[in-house]
Amino acid sequence: MFSHVTIGSNDLAKAKPFYDALLNPLDLVRQMDFPNAVGYGATGGRPQLWVLSPLDKAPATVGNGVTIGLEAANRAAVDAAHKAGLAAGGKDEGAPGIRAHYHPNYYGAYLRDPDGNKVCIVCHRPA
Repeated sequence: MFSHVTIGSNDLAKAKPFYDALLNPLDLVRQMDFPNAVGYGATGGRPQLWVLSPLDKAPATVGNGVTIGLEAANRAAVDAAHKAGLAAGGKDEGAPGIRAHYHPNYYGAYLRDPDGNKVCIVCHRPA
């Protein structure tokens, strides 16, 4: 459905190691690296998640109600991504676990990146 998603950052020096660590358990890698932007995607694919300094040069701000949802292949990858993101400067917004109010197999974790953007890591498959 989506071509790509962008996430604004005011400090790419902090954002890059956070996203490198968070995305590694999801088999997503840094594919492009520019002074004001970095692009991530699946090996052999194209960047679909971009972290960047806003092009209008205004400060990046957090969207109220905005969450970037990243799919994990399994629950262990959700756990690993959440742990890696926290170790790389993220803030916990919800430990890994079942969110049955979404559906019986929704296993997700939530955190905020160093700029305050909300990120969800989720696996929709049964254990």
